[in-house]
Amino acid sequence: MLDQTIVGTALPRITQELGGTDLYTWVVTAYLLTSTITVPLYGRLSDTYGRKPLLLIGVVVFLLGSVLCGAAQNMGQLIAFRALQGLGAGALLPLSLALVADLFPPGKSGKVQGALGGVMALSYIAGPFLGGVFTDQASWRWAFLVNLPIGVALVAIIVARLPHVAGQGRGARPDYLGIAVFSAAIGTLLVGLTEKGLDGHTWSSGPVLWPIVASALLLALFVLVERGAAQPIIPLELFRVRTYTLANAASFFTAACLYAGVVFLPRYFQEAMGLSATESGLRIYPLMLGMVAGSAATGALISVSMRYKPWLITGAFLIAAGALLCGGLTIETSGLALAGWMALLGLGMGPMLSGLTVAVQYAVPPRFIGTASANLTFFRQIGGSVALALAGTLYASVVTQEAPVHGLRAAHAAATASVVPWLAVCGALVALIALLALPGGRIKALAERSATLDG
Repeated sequence: MLDQTIVGTALPRITQELGGTDLYTWVVTAYLLTSTITVPLYGRLSDTYGRKPLLLIGVVVFLLGSVLCGAAQNMGQLIAFRALQGLGAGALLPLSLALVADLFPPGKSGKVQGALGGVMALSYIAGPFLGGVFTDQASWRWAFLVNLPIGVALVAIIVARLPHVAGQGRGARPDYLGIAVFSAAIGTLLVGLTEKGLDGHTWSSGPVLWPIVASALLLALFVLVERGAAQPIIPLELFRVRTYTLANAASFFTAACLYAGVVFLPRYFQEAMGLSATESGLRIYPLMLGMVAGSAATGALISVSMRYKPWLITGAFLIAAGALLCGGLTIETSGLALAGWMALLGLGMGPMLSGLTVAVQYAVPPRFIGTASANLTFFRQIGGSVALALAGTLYASVVTQEAPVHGLRAAHAAATASVVPWLAVCGALVALIALLALPGGRIKALAERSATLDG
């Protein structure tokens, strides 16, 4: 999770040393492309061949990419090695989430998912801070090399301690055509959204419009391919499960809430308040602590009540409340008030990191747990990419409008005060509609669940 955010604060220094300023965004995009595309692939393949071998493959590829990134001598090498790193990263989060359902009974899985959600929250906020510290105090290369000692220890633990459970489709022919079409569809979508974030590109610009159009056509083709595949990489019948579909919709839209906080509030601290990257990482801690507390509390409440729906709905209301308060943000806003607003946002986001995972895992048959966990992560990442593309346009327009009148610092504060409520409130309201429509909301033991898709 750190690698989604740790590189951003190091990028200015990287381009100073390696050159290639025009390739700046591709250091992030290359990783985003391969890690997003492979998330559902790893999930489905782990259902077929077992979690342990797929997790080991993912960790080893991720570590290889990390070492090569740390040794890169030019931007072209760094972009290629980031893509390799992403190929491994796609396994790490979804398979970790799936292992919880494999290894823990329902009475404990809520607490464990809450702990994992807390780790996710910590990494979203710690990434920019650590990237700044490494860049300022050591070298930007440590933003990549720091993965090595942790990863080597993790490989040893997986080999020695993680039980191997065979998958349920060994011997089946992989859905090669589905993998190819899906990769092309999501790749072109992310390229179009990335181009939208570049200066001077509008939604009707060729580099933005045509990749998105191509993606829509390829997704339509993908649906046709999957309907005829013997072992589809994304089983379409899962979307007949109401809880599964609604939880993924909530994941997509709450990603807008998450990215509103972790992307634009640090920008407020740096652009409007004039703080360094390291200082802004410290100022964002109320949001992180709120997310950790919200995720852990939700996990505990789910384990006690065996219900997830009430806590998810509460989370959506807390997000909306915190985001609306951020609408009053100015350069004169007190640090204490903003800390309280960020804490509310975090407390609301926490349940979305743990509760939605519990919801999808206990809504589908056990043979689809890896697929369900991975797709939840996939929709969150795609939702975040779409949200950032939309918000970037609004942010730039507010800065352009306000800067001549009130100055650049005040303009950045006004832009944050517009983007955070717009992203987070809209995302929370749409997610709330989906959450209210969730059926039941009580989790059952895996052994008690039907192996059929009964919604």
